[in-house]
Amino acid sequence: MTLEEDHYIRSLKIAIGVTFGILVLEVIGGFVSGSLALLSDAGHMLVDGLSLAISLGAITISHRLPSKGQTFGFHRVEVLAALVNGVILFILSGVILYEVYLRFLKPTPVNGEIMFVVAVVGLLANLVVAYGLTGSHDLNIQGAFLHVLGDALSSLAVVTGALVIYITDLLAIDPILSALLVVVILISTYRLVRESVAILLQFTPKDVDVDFLVKDMESVKGVDGVHNIHVWALCSHVNVLDAHVYTCVPDVTSIEKIKQEIKIRLERYHIRHSTLEFECEKCKDCRLVQEVEHGQHEDREREGMNSHPPDNSVF
Repeated sequence: MTLEEDHYIRSLKIAIGVTFGILVLEVIGGFVSGSLALLSDAGHMLVDGLSLAISLGAITISHRLPSKGQTFGFHRVEVLAALVNGVILFILSGVILYEVYLRFLKPTPVNGEIMFVVAVVGLLANLVVAYGLTGSHDLNIQGAFLHVLGDALSSLAVVTGALVIYITDLLAIDPILSALLVVVILISTYRLVRESVAILLQFTPKDVDVDFLVKDMESVKGVDGVHNIHVWALCSHVNVLDAHVYTCVPDVTSIEKIKQEIKIRLERYHIRHSTLEFECEKCKDCRLVQEVEHGQHEDREREGMNSHPPDNSVF
């Protein structure tokens, strides 16, 4: 692990701690102030906190070696965790929406000052964490940065709502903000569940264009075609490929060079595991060469027989 990776892992751990810390603060502040918007934002924090934990788990698991009992390691753990969390968050969203409905029927007093202070603390904490995650080229870290930035924006929305309530005493803004934040939670949760199900059902990863991938493989010198291709995701950052490759290359050493070049190109698609089977059954050029060589061999044999007449000498 490089120093840069270690730095971002520490930043990611801090981000997870801060996110769940803000979550607890907003839950307490929500009950004390009576703000449903704070409780809804806490739900949003829960979504992103779980996503950050999944990102950290993905990075950590990627450095663990597989064993005889787990030849692919524990990559699917993050997928199962995401799916379970997604179901829980759908239920939580339903509870919050029901509470929003009750608030519209019977408005509840909200302490705008407490709501404002808690939201400002959350906003500042998220901005500091987001700054620590900037600049990484790792997709997991980039995703974590976007999640924290989304938390900061939701905290800003709650700050704005608290100011409106404090200045105008317009209580309706609290359930309206809550409903908007639930929509954000539902969108994020739907994406999380959809991606988890797609991985478990071994769908083609959304970031892989199979047609472009095949063309890329076929552009390798010595490759005459690719068929029977299967691409699926082991987890959020590891894709797997199985394919048959047509080639006219006759020797094992050249085939090995072709294989290595293909594997290098597969890295562009985050394909870390690949099984490539080489065949020449469909290669017309191979068959044509073989037929020509076979015909030339038979011609040489006939010429050899004609140049040596049978020995009829008598002993």
